Amino acid sequence: MSNIEELKRISTQVRRDIVRMVTMAKSGHPGGSMSSADFLTALYFKVLKHNPECWRRDAKGSDAFILSAGHLTPVYYSLLSRAGYFPISELATFRQFGTRLQGHPCVETGLPGIYQASGSLGQGLSAACGIALGKKLDEDGNKVYVMMGDGECEEGQIWEAAMFASHHKLDNLIALVDWNGQQIDGKIDDVAGMGDFPAKWKAFGWNVIIADGHDFEAILDAYSQAGEASGKGTPSVILFRSDMGHGVDFMAGTHKWHGKAPSQEQCQEALSQLEETLGDF
Repeated sequence: MSNIEELKRISTQVRRDIVRMVTMAKSGHPGGSMSSADFLTALYFKVLKHNPECWRRDAKGSDAFILSAGHLTPVYYSLLSRAGYFPISELATFRQFGTRLQGHPCVETGLPGIYQASGSLGQGLSAACGIALGKKLDEDGNKVYVMMGDGECEEGQIWEAAMFASHHKLDNLIALVDWNGQQIDGKIDDVAGMGDFPAKWKAFGWNVIIADGHDFEAILDAYSQAGEASGKGTPSVILFRSDMGHGVDFMAGTHKWHGKAPSQEQCQEALSQLEETLGDF
């Protein structure tokens, strides 16, 4: 089986995990979790330098990943468990009382793989800048990845951090944006409007890469381009064009599944469109 076929199998199972977790919890955010599943699967299972067996929160000797869009924990927890950070069976506790798998990433519960509490939108890029600068000072040659939503990029703190990263030449920093065009209240173009989104990042001094967030060849090529740019004095951002709710026809392309849990009937319909590939929790 090719690497791409294996990544497809993993991402399909991740989408099953997302749908089941949110349905069982009767709350959560499936839309953006589904749209980011492919490029985050490629990150965790092909690109990121990490080892769950010797994970440490200071990220010394490894790459680090920060989920700035902290409400997208369904995809995050699925990937962490499938990568070996904690038992897959623990996904069944998502958003339950006393769980380590809270609605937003939390460091206080001691869940392996979580470097930064997040969910107050706009803050994750700043945290990633701090980690990237720390690695520079420590002469640690590893990278820092951070994922944001495109709606999240309406936050002013994102652009303050973008200026900081460019000014300090954080070329070990790679930002990922889930560019699905949707946010909680509707289409981004209707709510606030990003204008020329790539041009904004370029104006802030970033190396900009645009890729199809559901085409694994394009995804891996984008990561390769960002890796090649590392060490050349400029941070990189990959704008992944994606489809909110991707993988399930009645969820796809609409903001209505941003933070809505499926009913049991809708869950079964969604699962019928997603083949079980690695075994459900």
